[in-house]
Amino acid sequence: MKRRSFIKKAGLTTLGVTGAGYLYAQPLSFLGANDTINIGVIGTGNRGAGLSSIINSIEGINIVGLCDILPFRLKKGLSRVNSNSKGYADYLKLLDNKDIDAVIVATPFSTHAKIAMDALDAGKHVYCEKTLAKGYESIGALVDKAESSNTIFQTGHQYHSSRLYTHVVDLIKNGKVGRISAFECQWNRHGNWRRPVSDPKFERAINWRMYREFSGGLLAELCSHQIDFANWVLDETPEKVTGVGGVNYWKDGRETYDNVHLIYSYKSGVKASFTCLTSNAKDGYQIKVIGDKGTIIIDTKHAWFYPEGKRENRVIDDVDGVSGATAQWDAEKGMRINLEHLNPSKQALLDFKTAIINNTNPLSNVITGAKTSICVQMGLDAMYNNKIVKWDNNILG
Repeated sequence: MKRRSFIKKAGLTTLGVTGAGYLYAQPLSFLGANDTINIGVIGTGNRGAGLSSIINSIEGINIVGLCDILPFRLKKGLSRVNSNSKGYADYLKLLDNKDIDAVIVATPFSTHAKIAMDALDAGKHVYCEKTLAKGYESIGALVDKAESSNTIFQTGHQYHSSRLYTHVVDLIKNGKVGRISAFECQWNRHGNWRRPVSDPKFERAINWRMYREFSGGLLAELCSHQIDFANWVLDETPEKVTGVGGVNYWKDGRETYDNVHLIYSYKSGVKASFTCLTSNAKDGYQIKVIGDKGTIIIDTKHAWFYPEGKRENRVIDDVDGVSGATAQWDAEKGMRINLEHLNPSKQALLDFKTAIINNTNPLSNVITGAKTSICVQMGLDAMYNNKIVKWDNNILG
């Protein structure tokens, strides 16, 4: 039996995910443009609470429920919502609330698949934070569940919604940098990921990112955004990956690496490198797309183009016919590409709302999220097992 067929037949049982008590006969009907979407937020840590605050500024979305297993985090999450929301310690109770149309899953990485599948079984639209799912079987099972549901599923790779990023992707696909030879990506920080714990019993719940059982470490939490971008630009998934990492700076008992260095190879010949450090923040977050006609460098808010050959001081209005997009030469940064755009997280939530109202597939969907998740798992396997890991076509059928 092929692995994919095995996952389809046995994956949910193997994962301990049945959700039988939360199956509804009919999915939610799609909402009209003037209706309010009632949201439940599962996981009220930094990301869940942050998204809740952003939702406060979006018309037509109302948070009616929040859930967290840690009472102090739930209390903090409830304090950041400007609506009359109910708190839950058990996410299944939140899913049982028929007033909730959609959920945001912002829990530890290892729990995404089970919670998201239970939410789909409950007939909810799902916004599942990146990285989508941990482990190949979980990824395959979640894709099967999402594709067989009648609700909207969006993966929380927020840069996939950024209008700056979508503009840059269009520029690249229209030949701006020419033939791409490489991506050079980094997300460097100088700081300890560890958070203070008031009681040792909360150690793994609070510092879950430090433990391999729950976390994909820097690769899943940070590099996954840039891997998603490379896949998006190339319309490809990598053939293989090799990488190294280690716990070489923060000697505090963590299991996930405090530095990672990976190279993904694509069939087109493009190589994409990803580096993440926690002991030096020089240049912070950066994606460099290198082609034979030029290079585009993009960070979280801005982008620059470096043409090959002679460079001149100049200002170009309406770059490539896009109204509102301009480019200005900068001696240090190249030709600045200016495009008005919202905070990517807010834009992603607006796109989720639009997809629900219009019954359309989000740009960052279960398939794009799954492909990036597979890349992350490949990278983890490569680093932890010191080997070259190849793409398995059976995972997504």
